Amino acid sequence: MWNPDSTNQSSMTPQTRNRELVRVTVVHINVLVLLPEDGKLQIYCHTLVEPSFFSPVVRSRFSDCGTMSDALDANAPNTPRSEDELFWAIHASNRFSMSKRHLFDSPDGLVNKALRGLIRYNPRLSLDEANRVVFDSEHDRSKVVLISGGGSGHEPGWSGYVGRNMLAAAVQGDIFASPSTKQIVAAVDAVPSDAGTILVITNYTGDCLHFGLASEKANAAGHRCRTLICGDDVSVGRTGSLVGRRGLAGQIGVLKVMGGAVGAGASLDDVYDLGLAFSQQIVSIAATLDHCHVPGRAEHATLHDDEVELGTGPHNEPGHKKLSPAPSPQDLVRQMLAHCLDETDPERGYVKFAPGDETMLLVSNFGGMSHLEMGALVDELLEQLERDWHLDPARVCAGFLETSLNAPAFSVSVINVTAAARDCRYSVAEINAFFDARTDTCWESVAGAQAERRTRGEQLVRAPKPAPKTVDDARDLRTDPALLEAMLRTACEDLVRAEPDLTRWDTVMGDGDCGETLKTGATALLAALDAGLAQKGSVVAVLLALEDIVESKMGGTLGGILGILFVSLRAAVEKHLAVAASDGPVALWGKALGAALENLRRYTPAKVGDRTVMDALLPFAAAMGGSSGFDGAVDAAVKGAEATKTMTPRLGRATYVGLGSGGTSQELPPDPGAWGAMVVIAGLHKAYTGNK
Repeated sequence: MWNPDSTNQSSMTPQTRNRELVRVTVVHINVLVLLPEDGKLQIYCHTLVEPSFFSPVVRSRFSDCGTMSDALDANAPNTPRSEDELFWAIHASNRFSMSKRHLFDSPDGLVNKALRGLIRYNPRLSLDEANRVVFDSEHDRSKVVLISGGGSGHEPGWSGYVGRNMLAAAVQGDIFASPSTKQIVAAVDAVPSDAGTILVITNYTGDCLHFGLASEKANAAGHRCRTLICGDDVSVGRTGSLVGRRGLAGQIGVLKVMGGAVGAGASLDDVYDLGLAFSQQIVSIAATLDHCHVPGRAEHATLHDDEVELGTGPHNEPGHKKLSPAPSPQDLVRQMLAHCLDETDPERGYVKFAPGDETMLLVSNFGGMSHLEMGALVDELLEQLERDWHLDPARVCAGFLETSLNAPAFSVSVINVTAAARDCRYSVAEINAFFDARTDTCWESVAGAQAERRTRGEQLVRAPKPAPKTVDDARDLRTDPALLEAMLRTACEDLVRAEPDLTRWDTVMGDGDCGETLKTGATALLAALDAGLAQKGSVVAVLLALEDIVESKMGGTLGGILGILFVSLRAAVEKHLAVAASDGPVALWGKALGAALENLRRYTPAKVGDRTVMDALLPFAAAMGGSSGFDGAVDAAVKGAEATKTMTPRLGRATYVGLGSGGTSQELPPDPGAWGAMVVIAGLHKAYTGNK
């Protein structure tokens, strides 16, 4: 069957596939009629179909027009040849349906509802719901007041930064739309100040117009109000731009140092000058794997799977350029830093960095990046900053600074604090202190505790080398080195080949890590074999190596089970070594496996029938300990693994998939742990019988 993404089609019945096809049809293209005709399939679409909805194979066979009718050549390579196979083409191409899903499908009332929820985390906060103004009800009117805001969808920007040592108030517009002048004036009135008010905004036309007019009206009403416009995006070059750089998450750093200065009692002039100096020493750029989706909108821009957009704006604006094929993370970071830091670039050399300048790094998750990847991204940024640009940021903040709904994207901001200090009355140490000043806002989720610094070298600690493990020759089982090598290598290679199936099955029934865990162990053992592990024919040496591999490289439940198993198995082989001399190696393995599994059962209740790795291991060990021999034991392992297809899970994450407790007559994918164990056992046997 034509299957571009290796999806487990056998686990879906025709009824399931038909339901899925109808779902896809209704959601995306309204009408899809499939008519087998003379060995061909006809596609009729009564609305314009987004071409990227289909896989390239399908997409290449129809034209982009309002009503489409095009035959798919049944003789062409990789062409779906039935309704069933075309379903899998569409299923594989339905790659952006997840980004269209929202808990709240309509934007109506969503911003107000979000603000009502937000303020509950801090009792100091109040909400003027009519004007969407969140303000600090305990602000000190003897100090300068900072106000910011903009369109919603960038949370925690900006209401999440209202509180001590940051904003006194924030005003939110509709999603990706500036708040109105009336709303902004209401924010100024909500937090009056005897020392003066500064409106700190990002450089977007709507924000500049409405905040600018609000400032004029506030001044006319007796307030002392100034406006600071922040633009830090280097993807907007100097040539052809009348409005200057647009704002990215660098502005959040501006808010933080200004807020720290306000908390320290600085004057209106000093706070404004600090913000201006700091904002002019920021270079930022964003990259996106795909665009965000706004609740309630039927269409949104998308990127293809092999594209990354560089210089994306936070409102789905097109980027500076599309990179295809998608670069590696290392190359993407290299290009982003070059855009920010290459002082010879006449378009984007906005900030100069001299040796020894103190810097800060802000990395903002646009909403759809995992924390795991964000951590790796920060590490890559720090490595390249130090290696290629000789910069070691004194402060590093990464996380949800200024988002773009659910976009799988991020921005990088580098700030020259030394240069900022030259243009204001504050020293580098004082600016750092303002940056470090504690708040009671969302800022704390990214700020950490960085006043006391350690170098990366000091933080990255090398684990002590473990004492080498030795083999006691008197308690070692020796065998033919060539046979041992062949058996282990065959088992590992078979397991590596089985990994895609194991991963797919575990994704359906568990957490998807089983295949990769086993592959990791197999590749590590293959590397050890390449280094000569089996040259002496020492079985105990192999078991010791397996212990190390499992303990150091294989996590998860399966790694824990195998770790206990191999430790127990080695101890049992050493203890019962005499059995090999009296009754033969098969008898020794039967006794050792039985003892090892008995010890393992102290840590897990799994037994035959529970749909676990034990469904293969326990029958194998029992047969080895009986009269069946190696051949019969392998058959028992195969039958045990096959039987898991009709078992109801009773242990592990697979118990959560909702199959019920009364068993199932539906054939499921086999348990990946049991199947992986069977693959290894069968591989050992294949090489053993082949060499004999």
